[in-house]
Amino acid sequence: MRIGLISLGCAKNTVDSEIMLGLLVTAGHEITNDIEQAEVLIVNTCGFIDSAKQEAIDAIIECGKLKEQGSCCRLIVTGCLAQRYPDDIKLQLPEVDCILGINGYIHIVDAVEGRLDYFDLITLDVSYLEHERVLTTPKNVAYVKISEGCDNRCSYCAIPYIRGSFRSRPMENIIDEVKRLINEGIKEVVIVAQDTSRYGKDLYGQPSLAQLMYKLDEIDGNFYIRIMYLYPDEIADSLIDAFANCKKVMHYVDLPIQHISDNVLTNMNRRGDSKLIYKIFNDFKKKIPDCVMRTSLIVGFPGETEEDFTALKEFVHNIGFDRLGVFEYSKEEGTPADKMKGQVHHATKHRRYREIMEIQQEISKQKNQQMIGKVVRVLVEGISEDGIFYYGRSYMQAPEVDGLIYFIAENEAIDLMNEDNLPVKIGDFVDVEIMIAEEYDMTGKIVYTKEAR
Repeated sequence: MRIGLISLGCAKNTVDSEIMLGLLVTAGHEITNDIEQAEVLIVNTCGFIDSAKQEAIDAIIECGKLKEQGSCCRLIVTGCLAQRYPDDIKLQLPEVDCILGINGYIHIVDAVEGRLDYFDLITLDVSYLEHERVLTTPKNVAYVKISEGCDNRCSYCAIPYIRGSFRSRPMENIIDEVKRLINEGIKEVVIVAQDTSRYGKDLYGQPSLAQLMYKLDEIDGNFYIRIMYLYPDEIADSLIDAFANCKKVMHYVDLPIQHISDNVLTNMNRRGDSKLIYKIFNDFKKKIPDCVMRTSLIVGFPGETEEDFTALKEFVHNIGFDRLGVFEYSKEEGTPADKMKGQVHHATKHRRYREIMEIQQEISKQKNQQMIGKVVRVLVEGISEDGIFYYGRSYMQAPEVDGLIYFIAENEAIDLMNEDNLPVKIGDFVDVEIMIAEEYDMTGKIVYTKEAR
């Protein structure tokens, strides 16, 4: 049958979607990008915050309409929303034929072929991550999930209730997967988990991300490694040293700290205080001067005072993040924060969001403008719609969440109709001199030098 899959949410969900596609292709089914032509539709949902839930519900409803009007005869819902609210989906979305929870991914063939209509058991088994995948990411980029679940129990987060406790994949399995990806032409491997810095603690008795990084660094090939989703209290000096010493590991640190006020961090049940957080960022900058720093913040958490928010603004000013994401606190049913006193009014949350973003936009613009005249190594990902520019990313930009670098190849026209004869190929690494810099994106031209970072 022709299968169409809509994958929502984070990069970890993308990996799960790719595993399902791999299982379906192995079983002889055809994958289509045109959902209007699909005979079976799958919506892999996110259920983390209200906006993600609404996006998932809207996608399910739209697929239900296709089921009424088009060739679709079966609609399957998987992922976090399916795990969290199966009864509500059954009651309120009768167009759904099958619901698969978190560990139901391996049963997707049975679901598609009509032999299963419900599976919601969470187990400690992470072997589903060892199945072959059909990659859906941009050419030459792939995510690798190194663990499942989470033990952090932040008071605002439902992920541990949805995905279960933290469980790591064996290191040798991860290494084998990365080797396969490199042999298939992948140039950027993005390591993801709910908390990558905790990797291996359950299997090996101690956090083992640094050891994994050194092992991956030994793999032959022209590729780079990006590490996402670190957690402050598990970052030892040995992990910072691994970032500094591994030649294939990008100098890009993604450390979502959520807040800097000790009052708010305590209410969030976050481990580590403001003193530790400042120390970690300063240690990274000291050991790796060209390190790009990214974080995520939550504003309007219950009990956040104007004094707490002022401390957060000062923190953003003082650190000078290269990349920063901000979220307005969203009440999550079943979490401790949902019942906390001192809920912040939505207008106040939005004002605080705007204030942080205005500060960060100016910092980001200044940081990018400091790159003018410098040369960076860029992984080519595509051509702009007007056919004038190529675009791609350097070590400074993570896929999907950061900006892009647009560039021209002087005296070489881009023929959009003939990719084989392009002067620059998608998936190539090229050296680009930055000429123009804005808040998020930069523009430059190809140069031919061995001095790119």
